[in-house]
Amino acid sequence: MSTRTSILTYPQGGIEYLTTGTGRPSTVFAHGLAGSIATTRPFGSGVAGSQTYFHFRGHGASSSPESAWTYSALADELDAVATHVGATNALGVSMGAGAICHLVERDPDRFERVVLALPAVLDTPRTDSALEWLLEMGRLAQEHDTDGVTELLLFDQPAEHRDEQVVRNWCRDQADTIVRTDVSRALRSIPHATALHDRQSLTRVTAQVLVITQQDDPAHPLWVGREIAELVPNARLEVLPPGGILWSHRARVRELVREFLA
Repeated sequence: MSTRTSILTYPQGGIEYLTTGTGRPSTVFAHGLAGSIATTRPFGSGVAGSQTYFHFRGHGASSSPESAWTYSALADELDAVATHVGATNALGVSMGAGAICHLVERDPDRFERVVLALPAVLDTPRTDSALEWLLEMGRLAQEHDTDGVTELLLFDQPAEHRDEQVVRNWCRDQADTIVRTDVSRALRSIPHATALHDRQSLTRVTAQVLVITQQDDPAHPLWVGREIAELVPNARLEVLPPGGILWSHRARVRELVREFLA
């Protein structure tokens, strides 16, 4: 499986991307905050056709322009990659799901099939406990406190998995990315941002949409996924039990995505 990335030049700089597989359909994968091509590739395991993974601004080898971190800017980057590879499908995780929502608000016919995994925000700013968690992470990142960020991330994982070495390693890697890159700058703006101007715009989306969410996940409230599924005309909602889609439910999520994007 290829691991050689390329750089797509667009008005704000360069976007690092990787395409695997061949043929149709063509699916673009958008990661979450502090995510990466590597952390998003498991979602494409077994998906038919070609899969393109990329790094948003400030992640990987992508540029980090001085312009503000907004969902509009993220949607521009997503659209640039999707257009470049001719993607008809899209999958987004958390922040990536927000970028997709913003793009289809702008262009309701942009994709044929969409997977929104753990959407976190719609058209109203966050005021919940997760906002304070994100802002505290931003403060620790500014202080280059990798240990502090690691502990915050670990606390956010399901209790039954926190002592597992793979989970602790994942949290440490994520914390290192947040502290040593411009992702820390995103934590000063993205937590306050909204993905949509008006959630009613989702009623115009023509794509088939699969929304994957889970119970007991304050960072990705269940009501957000339910609201999207109610608004999008051709949407299906999958609510997973607590345990984390990265840990307890990874196999189930792969199965859902593979079948939906077939």
